[in-house]
Amino acid sequence: MTTAARIAIAGAGVAGLTTALALLQQGFKVDVFEQASQLGELGAGLQISPNGSRVLQALGLEAALKTCVSQAQGKEIRMWNTGQRWKLFDLGEDCLARFGAPYWMVHRGDLHRVLVEAFNARSDRPVRLNARVVNARSTEAGVTFELNDGSQHRADGLLAADGVHSVLREQLLGEDKAQFTGLLAWRGLVPVERLSAHLQAPVGTNWVGPGAHVITYPVRGGQLMNVVGIIEREGWRSESWTERGTHAELLQDFGHWHADVCELMSAIEQPFKWALLGRAPQTGWAQGRVCLLGDAAHPTLPFLAQGANMAIEDAAVMARCLALDASPAQAFVRFEKLRWQRTADIVNRSRDNAQRFHNPQLSDPDKAVDYVSSEWEPEKVRRRYDWMFEYDPLKVPL
Repeated sequence: MTTAARIAIAGAGVAGLTTALALLQQGFKVDVFEQASQLGELGAGLQISPNGSRVLQALGLEAALKTCVSQAQGKEIRMWNTGQRWKLFDLGEDCLARFGAPYWMVHRGDLHRVLVEAFNARSDRPVRLNARVVNARSTEAGVTFELNDGSQHRADGLLAADGVHSVLREQLLGEDKAQFTGLLAWRGLVPVERLSAHLQAPVGTNWVGPGAHVITYPVRGGQLMNVVGIIEREGWRSESWTERGTHAELLQDFGHWHADVCELMSAIEQPFKWALLGRAPQTGWAQGRVCLLGDAAHPTLPFLAQGANMAIEDAAVMARCLALDASPAQAFVRFEKLRWQRTADIVNRSRDNAQRFHNPQLSDPDKAVDYVSSEWEPEKVRRRYDWMFEYDPLKVPL
């Protein structure tokens, strides 16, 4: 496809901006439309494993990111009530040696700021705010689309990176509401200096327990600890990133866990809560000159820490497809064929991890230790994670 082509992207999140940068690197013109009135620090922590970090490095973002990412020494499993530890895997130099790229832990807002600054510096047009794409029509000659202000626009192709509540997904795939998973997530950030010394260690921790689990890891260069608690809870439906909760509510859910968990939860500056929604993997992302990617195409539960990584992988593969094929429609079909099975596997295995983290055997003192020792046996861990980290979207055959 000629690099004089102009590609429009709906959504200026991680998926949209990384794709925009990958397209600019290939020589395309890019317009990014974002429904929000300002770009800010939404969300909390993200884990960028080697399959994602190698793309960010290739986009020339490593120097900017090194000022804000945390490179943990490793990840561990801990028992919800006793605190007993098991090594999950090493990170740092071991990760670089095995996979050729780093494992970064980063505040979503920090990654987003780096992406925005890079795009605005490299593009002929900055991100357009207050601009929600509300419908689109694909033709042989291009794609026309309308914004929420009624204005009409045209591009050679349109990428829908407008998230889990994508308007364009609904148009392409029909009524497709995400289903509540029965899981409530608590999240918050803790200034590391508020924590006991042993909780300041630069490691990621998965606390596993009956019907719930807790994830912690450092972000913002180790200044903050990201804390997420997931608990099974029926009858609660809000999916806002900004619904405030109270420490009293939070400790109702986790106050009977190990003292370290209670300390982490109590130290959160402001707890937030949201419902986790899920969708079964579905095809049909590519339709004419419009294509879904990121969460709009394959929303996932966060239990493999791969949501952002799949979006970053999408960006690299999409840019390569558009550079290779004669038309966006061909490129989009190629993209979906290349990405469908991998993303479906991650969505399904992430759901499986929820059951693993919450297994009822963890409530039985006679079974819990054997259960964890078996489920996180080193060979099983390698089979569970290596295939994800080894994937290189910059080299996967097209």
